[in-house]
Amino acid sequence: MTEQLTFNDILSSNLLTTVTSFSLTDMIIAMGLAFVLGLFIFFVYKQTYSGVMYSSGFGISLIAMALITTMIIIAIGSNIILSLGMVGALSIVRFRSAVKDPMDITYLFWAISAGIVLGAGLIPLAFFGSIAIGVFLLVFSRKKSRDQPFILVVDCDGDATEKKIMDILSLSVKKLVLRSKTVRTGSVELTVEVRLAGETSEFINRIATLPGVSSAVLVTYNGEYLT
Repeated sequence: MTEQLTFNDILSSNLLTTVTSFSLTDMIIAMGLAFVLGLFIFFVYKQTYSGVMYSSGFGISLIAMALITTMIIIAIGSNIILSLGMVGALSIVRFRSAVKDPMDITYLFWAISAGIVLGAGLIPLAFFGSIAIGVFLLVFSRKKSRDQPFILVVDCDGDATEKKIMDILSLSVKKLVLRSKTVRTGSVELTVEVRLAGETSEFINRIATLPGVSSAVLVTYNGEYLT
């Protein structure tokens, strides 16, 4: 008669001892390679970053993300019971952090994917895939658009000065779009998106010296506009 194997028999057998044994050398190699790949991802992120405020903390978190993911995959692959518990634990975790730049999601997913592939032991795929992704991002990030948008914010004293400002802009820039106009007692604030005709921004000096203009600020427009 065939004896049925119960769950208690599995726990009391050498199964757990077998599946929890893993090579310390393999673990050190995997974590070391994850650190190297994390540094590479950090380097590409730093070279391709085009935002206004660079965050070194986010770059360091990419390295940590690759290391942590590798550790989790190694743990899951070496212990059946731990893998079930890990899946249950991760299913109740919720991360709520505002990601302002869509490219940040790309780097986060890249770091996590590199850790998963390394933890699974697919070292060539992790390295050659990361190199291909890094080259792609480096090449295309350097191809800046010639129509770089800017936002011009001008404080003036009324309609007459506003007309002079718009006349100067119409003659100096390739394209302009009035984004907002805020009217206060004795002052008008204009927010205009402009596309420069060339590399010069000399027109901002002429606007700033107009009678009735109290301030004129020209900043890079990153595609996000708050009303």
